[in-house]
Amino acid sequence: MSRRTPALIAAAVLLPLALTACSTSETSTDAQGGPEASAKSDGFPYTVTNCGVTTTYKAPPKRVVTMNQHVTEIMLELGLTKSLVGTAYLDDKVLPKYAKDYASVPVIAKEYPSYEQVLATNPDFVYGGYSSAFTAGDGRGREAFKKSGIETRLNTESCAKADTPMETLYEEIREVGRTFGVTDRAEAWIKQAKADNAATAKKLKDLKALPVFVYDSGDKTAFTAGGKGIGNELITRAGGTNIFADLDKSFGDASWENVVARKPEAIVIYDYGATTVAQKKKRLLTDPALADVPAIKNKRFAVMPLSDAVLGVRVPAAVEKLAAQLHPAATTS
Repeated sequence: MSRRTPALIAAAVLLPLALTACSTSETSTDAQGGPEASAKSDGFPYTVTNCGVTTTYKAPPKRVVTMNQHVTEIMLELGLTKSLVGTAYLDDKVLPKYAKDYASVPVIAKEYPSYEQVLATNPDFVYGGYSSAFTAGDGRGREAFKKSGIETRLNTESCAKADTPMETLYEEIREVGRTFGVTDRAEAWIKQAKADNAATAKKLKDLKALPVFVYDSGDKTAFTAGGKGIGNELITRAGGTNIFADLDKSFGDASWENVVARKPEAIVIYDYGATTVAQKKKRLLTDPALADVPAIKNKRFAVMPLSDAVLGVRVPAAVEKLAAQLHPAATTS
């Protein structure tokens, strides 16, 4: 999982958005009523601080490159396809409802593009999903783009620091909407997301939470979801308890001994990459050390695409889908 580097994992803890420079924002004013007065009436200039980088936009960006699937889908969901001049790095497939729009956007690299590949699209904005999208050592640092006159944004799950990931998601959508002058679309999405989350919560009310182990990958150790980030909140909102919620990061390694000791009753498998879900299940089911784990004994598995478990527009539906796998009786009644 090259996009989730150790530096990213260490950084991906969450902080209340209203209290930090990770996502506080303000709208500039034009007290003189001069040339920028018309822009002001449309919400510009707009100043926002994102993961320590402060930017003032006099108008919405027009030529955008996205790196990582979840930020690409945010752009598509907000109706900003025509602003995209390039995209890169899918974890799996975009949702069917985005397929036509996605097909119209040039894919400039299968994984991360080089700095030169990005520049070749003549962008004025680059939007990255993981910290690894802006790895300075690979020439794609945010400062390097800034020197070329290109503004940037990093999905705030990579820099926020408090355990409020759903609010982080709402703020991510809100700030992207403001940046591109589509505030109405962003607020409509947030309103619907809140309603969807409330509907799922109502179905699961008073239900006993199920101990859950997330299996992302790993052999000698288990790479799993920790207690920070949207992945942990997905489990909680879907009626589960993450057995590694005490892991103080979004993703991390856990020993198989601890998996056994914590007795998960269900295992959530992240589906992505070259290793199939069937191969992951086989690895778990044929490991003698796991034979007494309740989830293994009962072959109780749930499956989530990795793109469902990151800070993007799939999250509310992902909560509902996971809840249906963990608590089918409660969600179908």
